[in-house]
Amino acid sequence: MKRRDPPRPNTRLRVRLTAAAESIVRSGHPWVFAGSIRELNREGTAGELAVIYDRNDRFLAIGLFDPESPLRIRVLHAGKPVQIDEEWWRLHLEATLARRTGLIDSQTTACRLINGESDGWPGLVLDRYGAVLVLKLYTMAWLLRMPMLVELLRAVAEPETLVLRLSRNVQAGFAQNGFADGQVVHGAAINSPVVFLETGLRFEADVIHGQKTGFFLDQRENRREVETLARAGDVLNAFSFTGGFSLYAARGGALSVASLDISAHALTGAERNFALNRDCEAVARCQHTTIQANAFEWLESNPERTFDLIVLDPPSLAKRESEREGAIRAYEKLASDALRHLRAPGVLVSASCSAHVSADEFFSAVERGMGKSRRKFTVIKTTRHAPDHAANFSEAEYLKCVFLRCD
Repeated sequence: MKRRDPPRPNTRLRVRLTAAAESIVRSGHPWVFAGSIRELNREGTAGELAVIYDRNDRFLAIGLFDPESPLRIRVLHAGKPVQIDEEWWRLHLEATLARRTGLIDSQTTACRLINGESDGWPGLVLDRYGAVLVLKLYTMAWLLRMPMLVELLRAVAEPETLVLRLSRNVQAGFAQNGFADGQVVHGAAINSPVVFLETGLRFEADVIHGQKTGFFLDQRENRREVETLARAGDVLNAFSFTGGFSLYAARGGALSVASLDISAHALTGAERNFALNRDCEAVARCQHTTIQANAFEWLESNPERTFDLIVLDPPSLAKRESEREGAIRAYEKLASDALRHLRAPGVLVSASCSAHVSADEFFSAVERGMGKSRRKFTVIKTTRHAPDHAANFSEAEYLKCVFLRCD
């Protein structure tokens, strides 16, 4: 591993903010944007600690500096002054992991251990798949601390293998320093998907090349809910990926499950996940089929295919604020189109992972789509983030799901 030592400037990087930004940081928000910085005592380097002082020259917060990002400072700590040293990092990690105690049942071996800013680790996610940990980084600010991170995680979390995943925006910068997306930075090489348990079901996670860190762990609670609603029904899992909702529906007693996705690779993964669970009588009994198609287009046609339960779990439809209105219309149309395939009575499950669409906007869009059919419906429940994916500021709130029963 190529090591880069943190810079050792003669003076600490000191920052002062606009009055509005100062209030925002004091309230607990973890981001400082470039336009909110009123004064810097010198130029800073990526990953350097930046100390924020208030208008009365008192310590306000300390965070990771990134001169190339509009999100200029990611706050690590606010309030009373602290020394950010190796001991601080160790205690910080131990406290973060301790918050997961009791959240995951004994039949589950995969969960999120660190959820970025909401756990005080800005721009960093850590997921566990059995004995494998996957570290995903979203900012160049962590590059300088890679040796420290690897050693800290190895010593405290004790993984057999640690895999580094990098968001697209930082891959080039990390590559210049000897790091690659999917690189094993501790432990033995991984040459096949990692098999893990979720509520007693076996799944594969492609931790080297797969989306996110290899699986969508955030939908675990919603998958469990689908299992309770699927008995003796025909189920459509649209935007199925590798069949998470499909497998839970099958174990819940569904007569048939159709996994619909545009990716042949994802559908092959769904078939493998079903094969991993053939020792479960309900799964073996369920008729599982795959449909490779654009889910938006498929739902607009094929009116002869009807189901008792339909799951809509599309990828993010609004990755930036300018796409928000279009995403709201798309969620409304998805619900309306899906309803044409839903028997009466039936259940529609609709989820969104678009952070730029609020929960109220999403739930209202789905209900408008349902209302176009003039069929009566009731909301069974709405859900948000899973306990291990807790979000403690508005920009981190992306996941929402609604369960509706339709006559």
